[in-house]
Amino acid sequence: MKKASSIGHRLWQAFIFQALLISITALAGVYAARYVLGDILIHTALEDEAAHFWSSYERDKTVSLPATYNLTGYLLPDDADRLPAKFANMKPGFRELSDQDSGFLVVYASNKGDKTLVLVFNGQQVGKLVLFFGMLPLSGVLIVIYLSSWLAYRFSSRAVSPIIKLSKEVEELDPGSDDFSTDLKIVLADYENIDHDVSTLSAALSKLSDRIEAFVLRERNFTRDASHELRSPITVIKIATDILLADENLSTNNRRTIERIKHNASDMEELIQALLLLARESDNALSIDTVCVNDVIKEEMERSANLLDDKPVKINFTSEKKLLVTSSDKVLSVLIGNLIRNAYSYTDEGSVDILVTDIGFSIRDSGVGMSAEEMDRMFKPFQRGGSKPRGGYGVGLTIVKMLSDRFHWPIIIDSELHKGTTVKVDFLSKDSSEGRPNRLNF
Repeated sequence: MKKASSIGHRLWQAFIFQALLISITALAGVYAARYVLGDILIHTALEDEAAHFWSSYERDKTVSLPATYNLTGYLLPDDADRLPAKFANMKPGFRELSDQDSGFLVVYASNKGDKTLVLVFNGQQVGKLVLFFGMLPLSGVLIVIYLSSWLAYRFSSRAVSPIIKLSKEVEELDPGSDDFSTDLKIVLADYENIDHDVSTLSAALSKLSDRIEAFVLRERNFTRDASHELRSPITVIKIATDILLADENLSTNNRRTIERIKHNASDMEELIQALLLLARESDNALSIDTVCVNDVIKEEMERSANLLDDKPVKINFTSEKKLLVTSSDKVLSVLIGNLIRNAYSYTDEGSVDILVTDIGFSIRDSGVGMSAEEMDRMFKPFQRGGSKPRGGYGVGLTIVKMLSDRFHWPIIIDSELHKGTTVKVDFLSKDSSEGRPNRLNF
């Protein structure tokens, strides 16, 4: 995800955009004035000058031609010798020329009977006027605009600087630290009386910190109490079932019933361990070590073997590499165990193929599979596929997905109804490069 820009940076962008927009508008205004002055006013003036001359010429054939600093008149054919060659053969209308010596010229020709009046206007002075009365004031205006924009940016930055400073100081704190709440309150205390809005934000963050701290404390107490209160009765149940199973006079039906009780007690213990693992706020409490994925898979295969009972299912375990990951063995046991138990429980006949590669492992079964609707909700809690009960609580894939997201191990599930399911877990990919455990293989 692209990182959002800071408030100060956005303010600077806004003022730069404003200054550029005003500058472009001002320049466009100057060029518009140049067009109005050059192409409209000058043309109108030359037309009026020609009309005035013909009116005077009708009354007095000896009237003088226009002759000023910027305007020169020629009456043809009388002044043919005096007319510059570049103005010869002028048709009625306007013509604009650029002359290196005399500058920008506007030539206007007007006919009256057998006479032709040619007016030549030197637009060089117009360019100077535009520069003097347009560009120079514009430069002053732009300087004022840029200065005011810079001052506005400085004042705006000063207004939001406490918020920017507060965000940087909060960013430097470690949310995983036990002293995070205390450190946050120390930082917020410096902003209580700086500004009304900043003080309001500081007070709100302080209250939120208190609520989060109280919530975390309740969660930790619940995790500790649940760990003791839930495991103790399950341990008693498992010990009691072991004692009952030691009785040689136990009938076959009673032995199966007791074994089923022991199995469900073990499932409940695994579920409690997984839920308590996910309830932890951080991973610091987990025991991290180099764990062999191959060995964990074999252990979970043995622990789940009773789920197969007498079903005609063949188990194939293939190991291309000895895959080692630096992680918690309990985390891997919960993730792998849930996937293997699902494969065993939902396969009534055929095979379950488990493959360990150099980047992860896959489990392919020929079980009941899942429909498109079941796959859409497979990671939701308490969802169980198939048309008949298979045991469990419907939270296995939910736990697997939570562990996958938490430890950045991508999981891919492909399933087709009545044909089976394939699950792949990757410990080394672009998606799992951030936050994943180190991986070794031999």
